[in-house]
Amino acid sequence: MKAEAFDEKFDKGDDILDMLDITKARRSMQDQKRVNVDFPAWMIESLDKEASRVGVTRQSIIKVWLAERLENLAANRVAGGISPPAPTPPGMRVRTRRFPRATEP
Repeated sequence: MKAEAFDEKFDKGDDILDMLDITKARRSMQDQKRVNVDFPAWMIESLDKEASRVGVTRQSIIKVWLAERLENLAANRVAGGISPPAPTPPGMRVRTRRFPRATEP
């Protein structure tokens, strides 16, 4: 079948699934890679509470939140802005400077 005929069928809303070989179809950027991350106990408890409240697994809530954060970062880069810092959870100390101050001679 020529591409024009295929496009015509698609545009008309005809079923074209039989014309496609989807045995090797894959979603791009969806390859999975296993990672291990150590979280403090308070963070696990908070994740479990939120996952239970929403009705999903801990892994699902972590994936969704990370995906949202990465999408926000990408959107802010495109817009030319910088993303605001995430709120600091209770009991977590945050370092405000990356590098020590230079001492004057």
